[in-house]
Amino acid sequence: MKFEIGRQFRNEGMDTEHLQDYTQMEFYWAYADYKDGMKLTEEMYKYVAEKTFGTLKFKIKDFDIDLGGKWVIYDYDEIIKNKTGIDVLNTNLEEIERKLRELEIDYSREGFNMNRGIDNLWKYCRKQIAGPGFLTGLPVEMSPLAKRDEANPRLTQKFHPIIAGSEIGNGYSELNDPIDQAERFAEQAKLREEGDEEAQMNDYEFVEALEYGMPPTCGFGVSERLFSFLMNKPARECQIFPLLKPRKQ
Repeated sequence: MKFEIGRQFRNEGMDTEHLQDYTQMEFYWAYADYKDGMKLTEEMYKYVAEKTFGTLKFKIKDFDIDLGGKWVIYDYDEIIKNKTGIDVLNTNLEEIERKLRELEIDYSREGFNMNRGIDNLWKYCRKQIAGPGFLTGLPVEMSPLAKRDEANPRLTQKFHPIIAGSEIGNGYSELNDPIDQAERFAEQAKLREEGDEEAQMNDYEFVEALEYGMPPTCGFGVSERLFSFLMNKPARECQIFPLLKPRKQ
């Protein structure tokens, strides 16, 4: 297993939960899959919470969270269907837009497509989920780097830890099929050409590396915002190495 800790930059906006510049820990586990990753992540979060705060029970936003309790498996399509009536695997753009307007969910028309619409519905539903648990069953179109699920190739072997209405981490069985990966990059490139700035950029060198061979692998990443959640404070107040103005001489 390989661990890596370092600075990351995301070219997106900032809010109380997200920063553009932050510190992240990643691991890559050869010959493991997303189920192994979920088991390790649950154990790791419990260990970190107990060692850091001396408890597994937290008050986060309006939720009472017990990391020591049973971690629930949440199905992406099932959650959205139960809370909005939309079946993300059998819907269309018109139906999604109609539901967004009905629920009074704000969304940008720039680069809007099925993926962005479904993601907006999920973010609406996510706020109502206490956790702790794992979100699974994300569609292939929304997970371009994750391996397909063997039981349902339209879904991926991806997971997000869910705590207090937010995703606190990101992991999946790494896609190691170069042909499948190249095809997904091509689809993502089309979305970018149509204005979707969140679509994955094509990476020819990565596909070439996969052609040489990559073992089955589980990858996972979590940033310092895990601590901001457990402390119930804005992410900016919990950065390990925050950006600061130079001290005046």
